[in-house]
Amino acid sequence: MKKCKKNLAVALDKRRRITMSTLLWILLATIINSLIGLMGVFSLWIKYETLNKILIYLVAFSAGALLGGAFFHLLDESFKHLTVMTSFLITITGFILFFIIEGYFHWHRCKCRPQPFTYLILIGDSIHNFIDGMIIAATFFINPTLGIVTTLMILGHEAPQEIGLFGTLVYGGYKKRKAMLYSFIVQATCILGGIAGYLASTKAEVFSYYLIPFAAGGFIYIAASDLIPEIHKMHKRNFEMTIFSLLFLLIGLSFMIAIKLVFE
Repeated sequence: MKKCKKNLAVALDKRRRITMSTLLWILLATIINSLIGLMGVFSLWIKYETLNKILIYLVAFSAGALLGGAFFHLLDESFKHLTVMTSFLITITGFILFFIIEGYFHWHRCKCRPQPFTYLILIGDSIHNFIDGMIIAATFFINPTLGIVTTLMILGHEAPQEIGLFGTLVYGGYKKRKAMLYSFIVQATCILGGIAGYLASTKAEVFSYYLIPFAAGGFIYIAASDLIPEIHKMHKRNFEMTIFSLLFLLIGLSFMIAIKLVFE
């Protein structure tokens, strides 16, 4: 009897050590992912005139990355866990809710500086990063190697997206330092997602199934209703700028597709 109790105690102690080790891996992975939000620091030494010239192309890149992430990552992932009809209904719900949120900011912020779409981007990216944290936690629970691979995949698509996010925030009216701070805070929500996934991995994973298409709807709305029209406004009748912006949009879209194909 004593031997059985001793074996059980040893097994529980081993389980506890494995669980704590998993938590440390999750925290390390999500903290590294959060640091991606500081990529805008490289722009602090760039003159405003120079930054303004490339902002429109960063906005175009961001639009392409948002569309690529929504269709080829978020929606594709949701189809693995939800029916197509359910995924589309939740996506439309996200699209409509973001429309309502933007309408609120338009009604209550007459000067619109920062512009309303910047708030939507921060909200949508927070949801996206929270989901990333839960996914990281879930994969580390399954296998540490799988967790590391998943983290690298997330870093791969977050880096270019965060560059575009920073440029879009500056274009939308934020000072560079404030845009960098908000980018970091939003990116750090993945830590909260990681902790939530650690505390209740199975329930959090089920919850993320519904958040994924919701975030996709928000990203599609931002790209199609806000960013692309802003690109047209900046171009006016400059055909050369239109071509280059289209190129950067396609680069952002292609990068997301490439990430999907490489790590599929």
